[in-house]
Amino acid sequence: MGKNRLEAFSDGVIAIIITIMVLELKAPHEVELSALKPMLPVFLSYVLSFVYVAIYWNNHHHLLHTVKHVSSAILWANLHLLFWLSLFPIGTAWIGENHIAPLPTALYGCILLMAALAYYILQTAIIAKHGRDSLLASAIGRDWKGKLSLVLYVTAIPLSFAHPWIGNAIYVLVALIWLVPDRRIERVLSKTE
Repeated sequence: MGKNRLEAFSDGVIAIIITIMVLELKAPHEVELSALKPMLPVFLSYVLSFVYVAIYWNNHHHLLHTVKHVSSAILWANLHLLFWLSLFPIGTAWIGENHIAPLPTALYGCILLMAALAYYILQTAIIAKHGRDSLLASAIGRDWKGKLSLVLYVTAIPLSFAHPWIGNAIYVLVALIWLVPDRRIERVLSKTE
């Protein structure tokens, strides 16, 4: 099976996720600038989640450039990733509506952790299908960014109960690590062309 349907379906789901998140933003009824202040936690949680979804979309796009054939394992691993990404809107809304309280912040971290694990599983399924000498395997190497992200999420979740801002600072740090474009796959693909 080719990868085109997988790519198109994934793009559609990610577009819907972003749409749901933006629909959660409600405009204030007042016209004063001060009316925006209560919306700040909701807006900040939206911005962080938008950045995360954008990072996943970008990296997923690059990841699928290494795929030649899709197996059942890849399809299921991709659906597993999309499941966790589809929970971003509820995590975003809960953390924003509750002004970054401990439990919603920790749950948001759990969603981030599970999405990262799901992405790792998808990478593993692709490597299993295409081999240890595949483009993806050579591109990701030891995957220090992926492993560091998992460690940071596991650290942030319990720290969110101590103080939610610590957890959120770590979530922002992980996003910043990935915001710098990951050129590993691009480098390997350019060598093969």
